[in-house]
Amino acid sequence: MLNKQHIRHCLDVMGEMFPDAHCELNHSNPFELLIAVVLSAQCTDALVNKVTKKLFQKYKTPEDYIKVPVEELQNDIRSIGLYRNKAKNIQKLCQTLIDSFRGEVPKDRDTLMTLPGVGRKTANVVVSVAFGIPAIAVDTHVERVSKRLGICRWKDSVLEVEKTLMKKVPKEEWAITHHRMIFFGRYHCKAQNPQCPVCPLNDLCREGKKRLKKVKEA
Repeated sequence: MLNKQHIRHCLDVMGEMFPDAHCELNHSNPFELLIAVVLSAQCTDALVNKVTKKLFQKYKTPEDYIKVPVEELQNDIRSIGLYRNKAKNIQKLCQTLIDSFRGEVPKDRDTLMTLPGVGRKTANVVVSVAFGIPAIAVDTHVERVSKRLGICRWKDSVLEVEKTLMKKVPKEEWAITHHRMIFFGRYHCKAQNPQCPVCPLNDLCREGKKRLKKVKEA
């Protein structure tokens, strides 16, 4: 496990590599962001952006989503994985926003998690990106990078990874660290074929050391 000094070094290096890291889901308001994040589950941001370009022109309010048959919404997002369940959840989510929150997206993570189809990761993204509330959303990239580097343990659950990062990363850096770790995992420390030979964190990364050792022995 990396110590505090080593973690600081990792965060600084990722910051140098990706100084402009940000949420890559296109949106113009908290409601659009919420819909986009729900759609992004097990799907790439690039595909979600392709779909929401037309989707957000057709549906602008929670009322718009519940006016149409669910089959029509399913057809609008058909190219996205799990589109049937996502369409149903989006309509239920929109109905709840109307019934309980006057059509407005709640700013509280726990309240957001009461909405259909909204889990902890989605809620963390929304409160952080839309409302500037410190949070760390652990997606597949954040989890992979945290475990490969040794910031967290391999057996840690997603929730344990989040809690560990919240302890080891200064609160004022939670949001930007989330984005930088995503960029680092998405474009450098990839799930398949990570760029270990040119990684500036090789001296600290336990996974990188193992991979490079295997290459030398081959």
